[in-house]
Amino acid sequence: MSYTKEQVDAHLNLLKGWTLVEERFIERKYVFYSFMKGISFVDEVATISEAFNHHPLITINYKTVTLRLTSWDAGYLTAIDMKEAQQYNEAFEKMCSSERKNVRQRS
Repeated sequence: MSYTKEQVDAHLNLLKGWTLVEERFIERKYVFYSFMKGISFVDEVATISEAFNHHPLITINYKTVTLRLTSWDAGYLTAIDMKEAQQYNEAFEKMCSSERKNVRQRS
């Protein structure tokens, strides 16, 4: 069942970095320290997406990975989009946290 615009807005207030675009998608741009870190993130996104059987539109622009979600069959956004976006955020934070830890250990 698709969300109302008000429900989408309420969820977006809780999802760091995600915005509504074209009145149909939620989108977030993730920026990485290197091209290969972005590619590693896309691998993680693929794993998460397969678990949900729900796949984002993915754009890779050097060190920036852009994800877009919508539920085509529902005609708008659903709970699956929001849950998946949250898991992408968690994967990103985990990658960044381990990267910061590695930088501190090398210092």
